[in-house]
Amino acid sequence: MAYNRPTMTDRFAYKELVFDGRVAKAHRVGVRMPDGRVVERDWIHYGGAAVILPILDDGSVVLIRNYRFAVDETLYELPAGMMDPADASPEQCARRELAEETGYTAGRIELLGSFYSGPGTCDERMHAFVATGLSAGEQDLEVYERIEAEIVAEAEVRAMVADGRIHDAKTIATLGLYWLKASRAGPGEGDPAQDAPSPGR
Repeated sequence: MAYNRPTMTDRFAYKELVFDGRVAKAHRVGVRMPDGRVVERDWIHYGGAAVILPILDDGSVVLIRNYRFAVDETLYELPAGMMDPADASPEQCARRELAEETGYTAGRIELLGSFYSGPGTCDERMHAFVATGLSAGEQDLEVYERIEAEIVAEAEVRAMVADGRIHDAKTIATLGLYWLKASRAGPGEGDPAQDAPSPGR
């Protein structure tokens, strides 16, 4: 059954902007409950984002090692980033972030699917892509980014997810989505991204 998304009036009795940041806006909201009560919650608004699984011709994966100040840790991740106002689509964002963070450009990029990163408090929707036909180039990092690209065999990537060396949620979700689609397609049945839905579906 399809449900219509509630309007702001349906969802919230009130909405107060308490923080207006560079990448996120935080609101104090009164959520309307089915019994008529209004419960105060925190709600964080983000723009859309893209995460990219870059696969080389030999099947190996381009991971990044990315220092994240919020957790004070350098994480193994897939390249990713938020949509800029200039991005016409999630795919454009994906191509830009791939080139900036890894130096690689993609001859082909296909949508795997989309998911919410943390729907308990925020509305960020991430669009996951697989990138192939890669050509190497130079990174173009932001001044605050500390990122190194690393080529890893797919079998080792699987081991890294299983043993916890990869513990970034968007990376695990995107890899899992790709592997699930590949296993369902079966051998010789083409790219698992072929039947993925468009971002608007």
